[in-house]
Amino acid sequence: METLEAYLDRKHQELTLLNGFLGTPLALRRPVSVVEVIEQKFHIAAALKAEHTLRDWALTETAWAHPGRLRAGPFEFSYDYQRADLEVRGPSFYQFDNSAAANDTIYTSSGMAAISALLLASARLMSAADVLVLPGSYGETLELIESHARHLRLVPLKSSPGEVASRAGRPRILLFDSCTPAAAFEATLHCARPQLDLVIFDTTCFSSGSGRIRRVLSWARRWEIPIVLVRSHTKLDSLGLEYGRLGSAVFVVCEKRVATAKQERLEDLAREMRNAVRLFGGAALPAHFPPYAGTKAYRALTDKRVAAILRNCRRTARYFASALAGSSAELHFAHGLYVTLAPKRMLDEKQTKQLAANLCGDLRKAGLPLRHAGSFGFDFGAAEWFRDTSRNRYVVRIAVPDLPTPLWDQVARAVVQWWSVHEEQKVRSAGLPMNAPV
Repeated sequence: METLEAYLDRKHQELTLLNGFLGTPLALRRPVSVVEVIEQKFHIAAALKAEHTLRDWALTETAWAHPGRLRAGPFEFSYDYQRADLEVRGPSFYQFDNSAAANDTIYTSSGMAAISALLLASARLMSAADVLVLPGSYGETLELIESHARHLRLVPLKSSPGEVASRAGRPRILLFDSCTPAAAFEATLHCARPQLDLVIFDTTCFSSGSGRIRRVLSWARRWEIPIVLVRSHTKLDSLGLEYGRLGSAVFVVCEKRVATAKQERLEDLAREMRNAVRLFGGAALPAHFPPYAGTKAYRALTDKRVAAILRNCRRTARYFASALAGSSAELHFAHGLYVTLAPKRMLDEKQTKQLAANLCGDLRKAGLPLRHAGSFGFDFGAAEWFRDTSRNRYVVRIAVPDLPTPLWDQVARAVVQWWSVHEEQKVRSAGLPMNAPV
């Protein structure tokens, strides 16, 4: 359990780290409230972006002037017209151990830009393939495959790749998404001889130093499966800041055990993806690379931050399971960053979004830090609609922050009280079909 004072000390360390990357640091004081933490952090972020723009004003999209290599903290960039040939030199966001090394990293303008370019590039190497999809996989990725990657056939799974037999002559790709439920994640890692040609591992919801990433790499290495890590860096890699949209795909070489033919196919896929990024205009922006990434202090503070989120989320899941047993949807995602609540009556996207907005509005009036916002990894709690693809319904996602434990416990109790009262009122007045109990 983290007290308010311990939380403020930790946040002051985060602010001091960020402030140290300004050419002219701001005059900071130790914050005395959660609100002040957020305000100071976003103020520093704005100053960092402004300094970058003023310092590198000549490095435009046309790259007409080259007074030197463009830098953002430890990252160094070179490119020609409109970054079609962007090269990035700098530390990996991941903390790879000695058994795995990044063979090739391609940065993009967002996480969706990374996985879009990767999947569409695969059409150049395979005319048809099965994509095995675990429950809870990111809805927009599935929408992308159904709408634009027609050479790929979605194969929904209940728990692991071992459920379905391979089809002769048809490659099998596992979409291993970090937002899958914990049970399916574990079942997959216990799947022996999975008969896969490629694993696309969306690591977005895991901290870049997470042991779960290492476990997936070890599993792929054991079964000699080529693997690509795709990621949105806007979430957990910016110390709670929306510093800029940034994504990547990392093509991983796991020791020397992967067969040469498989490794050559992985290299071919990386080459085709680079072409796709160039042709789709999805290259990363140098200004979106957080300059504070890669330092020891950044690693340590990120680890502490994610650990606090995980602790709070475990407490929330236990509490919701007891207090909202009839409304809890999925409480145990592999990442442990958020939980979901299912309305007792079927709602569409717009209605669920309004439900989340009403919840946040009422709690904010009571002075509690829960905001109506998409995504997760903020310095405040966030609620928004969420598509439960496994049961084809809309639910409310509560993204848990790294707030002091007593304060977040107070927010969780307020959510339970609000949900119980409003759900009962709506069910009485609506007379609409009810969801089955989860």
